[in-house]
Amino acid sequence: MELRQLTYFEAVARHGGFTRAAEQLRVAQSAVSAQIRALEAELGTALFARTTRRVALTEAGELLLTRCRRVFGELDGARTDLAELAAVLHGRVTLGSMAVRGGYDLPAALAGFHTRFPGVSLALRTGLIAELLALLDAGVVDLVLGPVHDDLPARFTARRLVDEQVVLALPPGRAAVRELAEVRDEPFVCLPAGSGLRAILDRAAAAAGFEPRVQFETHSAASIRELVGAGLAVALLAHSATVAPGPAVTVVRLDPAPAHPAIGLIQHRDRRLSAAARACRQELIRRA
Repeated sequence: MELRQLTYFEAVARHGGFTRAAEQLRVAQSAVSAQIRALEAELGTALFARTTRRVALTEAGELLLTRCRRVFGELDGARTDLAELAAVLHGRVTLGSMAVRGGYDLPAALAGFHTRFPGVSLALRTGLIAELLALLDAGVVDLVLGPVHDDLPARFTARRLVDEQVVLALPPGRAAVRELAEVRDEPFVCLPAGSGLRAILDRAAAAAGFEPRVQFETHSAASIRELVGAGLAVALLAHSATVAPGPAVTVVRLDPAPAHPAIGLIQHRDRRLSAAARACRQELIRRA
C-alpha cells in the first residue's frame, strides 16, 4: 500500500468520480484508475461500486476512507511540527526582564534553552515594568518577565511563575523594627514615581499613617540596596533583591507585610508568538 494510492483513493472518494479526481490531481484518469485497481487487488476487496453514472464507496471503502483521512491528518501534523522545529532552530527571541525576579533563576533558564536550541539568537532587555510593557506593545520584545500587577492592561496576558515578598531594608547594624511607622522620619530611597515599587511604598506608608520622604530616586533595585547599605536611607525592597550578591543590609519582615505582585511571564494577547518565542516561553515556564 503506497501513499500515492491512498492519495488517489481519497481524491476519488472526495470528488465522487475518477474524472474529477484526475483533474484535481492533474494526472491522467487512466493513472488514477490503475492505482485504484492495484490497491483493490492488494487489499483483496472492492473499494468502489462502479456504475455507468456514478462511483460510490463500498463498506470496505468507507472503512478505508476513515483510516486514510486519519493518516493524512497525522502527516499534516508532522509537516507542521517539522516546519515549526525548523523555525525554532533558526529563530530569534527578545526577552524583556525586570532586575527583580523573585526566586526565578533567569540565567539558568536561558542557559537551558540555549542548550536545547543553540541556533536561536537570544536578546535580553532590562528596565522598569512600564518601560518593558511599552516595548512589548511596540513589538520590540516578545515576552516580559516581571511583576504582574492587578492593573495590567487587558491587552496583555500573564502566566504566574514565582511569588515575591516585600521587606524593609535598613542600613547594616541598625536595630530591627516591626512596623513601617517606626521609620516614618527616615529618608527613603525608591524607584521613580509611577513605578510599581513606588506605588507599594506609597500605599504601605499611607496605611501606616504617614507620607514617605523619598530623598533618593534610582532606577534599579541594586542601586537602592547600595544606598541603604551606605547608610543614606531606608527602603522597601523585594526580598530577592536583598539576598542577591551585594552590600550588606538589615532585612526586616514587616507585620503586616506590604503585598507584592507575583513574578510572571507577560505577552501581548493579540500578537502570535513566533515558533522560537513559543519554545522559549515553554522553557521559561518549565523552569519555574
